[in-house]
Amino acid sequence: MTSQTPHPATIDPDELLRQCDVQRLRRSGPGGQRRNKVETAIALRHRPTGVEAEASERRSQAENQAIALRRLRLNLALQIRGPHAREGGPSLLWRSRLHKGRVQVNPSHKDFPALLAEALDVVLANDGDVVESAQWLLCTTSQLIKFLKLEPRALALVNRRRQQLGRHPLK
Repeated sequence: MTSQTPHPATIDPDELLRQCDVQRLRRSGPGGQRRNKVETAIALRHRPTGVEAEASERRSQAENQAIALRRLRLNLALQIRGPHAREGGPSLLWRSRLHKGRVQVNPSHKDFPALLAEALDVVLANDGDVVESAQWLLCTTSQLIKFLKLEPRALALVNRRRQQLGRHPLK
């Protein structure tokens, strides 16, 4: 990914969907006979990266597609690393979510995957150093750690990197 290419987790959902192979599937489970006869499950594969996501818990194909797209954005945030520019500071989106050093976003909000991708890009570029990363992201260290904890897989990713470098895990 070049510095001009936006992180896939930041792409508009409609555009992201156009970049995906969409597969409609049948899945078993709650929903009765209709669920077993109608292809309501959705599997998405992002063609440029190969990252995948699936949803099948709803009876509506449209609802499952929306859930799968959200999961795909989250998986992209976790699996794809973009370049971390040392100058310029955090994105406008990140800055818009800061208030007195606190990162304010709910994990179910549409901006969460893009914010998570940015935080992970910075933290992993800094070899898991959350103090330096928090300074660059204009938030407190405790707020950055709290933000990473909103997605346990993100915290695990940072902790794996820290472990590789002989640092203690974040809790």
